[in-house]
Amino acid sequence: MVSSFSKRAIEIIKRVPFGKVATYGQIATYSGNSRGARQVVRLLNSSSEKEDLPWFRIVNSKGNISLKHGNGYELQKSLLEKEGIEFGKNDKIDFDIYLWKPLG
Repeated sequence: MVSSFSKRAIEIIKRVPFGKVATYGQIATYSGNSRGARQVVRLLNSSSEKEDLPWFRIVNSKGNISLKHGNGYELQKSLLEKEGIEFGKNDKIDFDIYLWKPLG
């Protein structure tokens, strides 16, 4: 059984548009649990394929990809770059440009 938090998170992740990113914490907050970032990580790990989620658009609060090099990092970066997202110093994403702001 999928929790109401998970259902809301899945719907919110699906809304992250092409060329934008969201953070794990941002998804958690919009889903009703501001402390649920790790739940979002687990949800992405378990449901991205089944729910056809744009998992690669979700990054950490520092604007970096959380996956390790050689363990999905390169794929996520490539998918984001294909959407026009540019990486700055230390492979950081500029939130002023690319952060999804659904409420404003």
